[in-house]
Order: sequence, then C-alpha cells, then structure tokens
Amino acid sequence: MSLIEQTLENFFRSYPKKTVVIAYSGGVDSQVLLYALARLKQAKRLDNPLMVCHINHGLSENAALWQQSAEFECQKLGLELICRQVTLDVSGSQSLEALAREARYQALQQLAPKGALIITGHHSDDQGETLLLALKRGAGLKGLSAMASVSALGGHTLVRPLLALRRRDIEDYARGHQLSWIEDESNSDTRFDRNFIRHQIMPLLTGRWPSMVATMGRSSEHCREGQELLTELAQQDLAQTTLSARVLSVPELAKLSKARFNNLLRYFLDQHKCLMPSAEQLNQVHVQLGAPADKTPAVKMADAWLRRYRDGLYLTGGFQDISSWQQQLLLDAADKAATIELPDHLGTLSFSSSNVKVMAEHGLGPAKQERKTLYLRLPQASEPVTVKFSHQNPRCLPDYRRHSRPLKKVLQELALPPWLRQRIPFIYYGETLVAAAGYFACKDYLAPKPGENNRAYLKVNWREQ
Repeated sequence: MSLIEQTLENFFRSYPKKTVVIAYSGGVDSQVLLYALARLKQAKRLDNPLMVCHINHGLSENAALWQQSAEFECQKLGLELICRQVTLDVSGSQSLEALAREARYQALQQLAPKGALIITGHHSDDQGETLLLALKRGAGLKGLSAMASVSALGGHTLVRPLLALRRRDIEDYARGHQLSWIEDESNSDTRFDRNFIRHQIMPLLTGRWPSMVATMGRSSEHCREGQELLTELAQQDLAQTTLSARVLSVPELAKLSKARFNNLLRYFLDQHKCLMPSAEQLNQVHVQLGAPADKTPAVKMADAWLRRYRDGLYLTGGFQDISSWQQQLLLDAADKAATIELPDHLGTLSFSSSNVKVMAEHGLGPAKQERKTLYLRLPQASEPVTVKFSHQNPRCLPDYRRHSRPLKKVLQELALPPWLRQRIPFIYYGETLVAAAGYFACKDYLAPKPGENNRAYLKVNWREQ
C-alpha cells in the first residue's frame, strides 16, 4: 500500500462515517487527495461518504477550463461534485492570496453538510512556507504555529492529514499512478510572497540543510504548544476579569503583568471576531487603564474600540453621529400601531395600543433596571410623538424616582457610559420628554393603572440588533 493511502486510511479511522468534503482545485495536491480517497472508497477501506467541492475564484482566464476539468475527473471516479463561483473584493489592503483563501473556506463551509470533515492536501513544504510568511509579518506564537492538522472551521472540522508528508511524496504518487493535473500559471509568479519563498528561498535552505522542512515543522509544533498554554492562561484571566460579555474589570486587569494583559486582550478580541491589534495599540490601552477616574479614554483597534468608563473596559463598535436624527411617529388610525427603524444598527422601536390588563401582568419593573418594554398613556391629538437622540437637559421624573432631576443627572444615576447616553431613543409628546426607551418612563406619562376609567395605553418595545 502507498504511503499516501496508508496515511489517509489511518487518519480517518478516528472519524468513522463522517462526511468528507474534498477541497478540489485540480492541482497536484488535491488531485492526489481525490484519487487516493476514491481508491480507498472503492476498496472498502474507507466508510466515510465523499463529496467534492471546486471553488471557482474567477482570477484566471483558464478558470472555466479548470472547472470543466474538475467535472471530468469526478465523473471518471463516480464522485459527486459541487462547484461554486466566488467574487473577491480586492479594494482593501488584504493580499489576494488571503482574500482567495477566506472566500474559499467561506464557500466550503456553506456547501458542506453539518459537522463534515473539510479536507485539503496541504503538506510539510506548505507548512514551511507558511512559517516563513509568518516570520516575515512578525507574527507571534499563534501565527508561527502555521497550520494545524485538525482545526475547527465554523460548524465543521478542517483536516490536513498529509501535513507530515513532503511535496515529493505527493508528486511521486501522482507520477506512479499516471495522474494528470492542472498547473495554475500564477504559481510561478514570484511577485507573490509564497511563490518567491517556494521557488527562491526554500531550495536554498533545503540545499544547505536537507532536513530543514522537518525541523521547521517541529518549530511550528513547539509554537503551537506554547500558544495552547497562552490560551489556557488567557481563559483563566478572562474568567477573573469579566464583568459581562463585552466588559472587563479595570482593577483586575491592572493586577496583570504587561505580557499577561496583552495575551488576555488578544484572546478577548479574538473571541469577538475582531482583527488583531498592533503592539502599539495594546500599549495605548494599557496606558489608559491608569487615566483619571473621571476620564473616558477610547482606543481604536482596527474594526473595534476599547473604551474605559469607571472600572470597566468596554468593547464596542464604531458609532455614527446620530444627534441630529429624529422621526415623527404616525400611528395607524385603526389599531394605533407603528414601527420605527432606528439608525446605526440600533434596531427597531415599535409602538402599539394595548389593554391595561396586559400591563398589570408585566408590571413596570424595578428601578434603574434596563427595560426594553415601557407603558405610556396615549398621546392626545395635540401631542405629536417624536423619537430622537438629542435633548436640552430637561428636568424629568422617572417612574422609579420620588423627585425630578435634570436628564443628564438621571443618566449618570443609571451609570450609563457616556457613549451609550448618546444612543438612547428619547420619546417626546410635543416638546416634552416622556420616556427614555429601554430605561424609564416619566411619571406624568405613565399608562393608567388598572381600574382607572381610561384603560388604553401605548406599549413601547425596543428590539435591538
């Protein structure tokens, strides 16, 4: 039995009957993978269902011919083939290789059945190239870990069972079985970093040190073990510092060494699918932990922000200026219902006329607690209803207070970070503030109590995105 087939058979013994989705480009690596798995399946040495996916990036003038070749090869082997065309957005700063890889994996996740094994033909020479690319970027342990043989990919598992084998092992198998494959013309273009490393750097290294590829693989494994320890430490530190899903405790963060702080922040941002920050950005956040308590410093981290308020470090997105936004409410004459789309991904605000019995069941809720549903008396004909995010700091009497206060003081009382105070939908009857959606209704505008003559009221619900 060949080394390739034995390696694949041994690997899939640990994953009986799971569907295997072959990422098939038609190049020599995926061609060998396709052929070897088909042989194992035909010989009944593999009980996994096989599915083949070809992703057409449309980057080459030969892309249509490659797809036709994929269809022909799968037809010969009696295997199901699914093709997907993807479009790359090349307007950003991300490399073409990275864009293509991301689009390819996104498509594979969408095409694969739930819990499938998505398999690629990566080998140890690819691993060495990936390590050198990571070194060029100045990557940390996570980047230097290069590629794992088994890793999560959405709700699937990405597997690279040939990662311990050399490129020459794959090419020997292809020639021994007289396979034909596609040669992507871009693979010889040394303007691309990976091709430059493959064609110019790796031959020099392996010419001087023949075992270089194997030793680079060992280095990647050492980095992976180190990264696993850092992840375990970050998980422990996160448990100790978490105040809520997107808020960390500043006093607890301040107890950590600079290295542990950086490690935790990277892990925290990664958990929320944020781009990794630079060392300078992490340093800025660390410095801002010591800012005076009355300050609210904010540091932009690629596509996110870290903002400090009192004893919390908050992870937020970027915010639009919505201070001038406002919309008048047009209640339907028949059932007194309306919905307003709020700006900047703040969701919807719905209004409906209801019966007090419903209110009696739900109640107003405790003071100072976030309330997504409020109950107001119905507006009179002379009271147009408006929703806006600005205010002139009027005095107001929230339903949970005994005395009125200026609105700014009320919002401070609620311990809301300053940026959230600018994102509260305020509801006005005429020029009078009657409620802060999500937080309180003013007492004079509360819905009538059960038993009073006027039993109709306005139910306001804030559904955030």
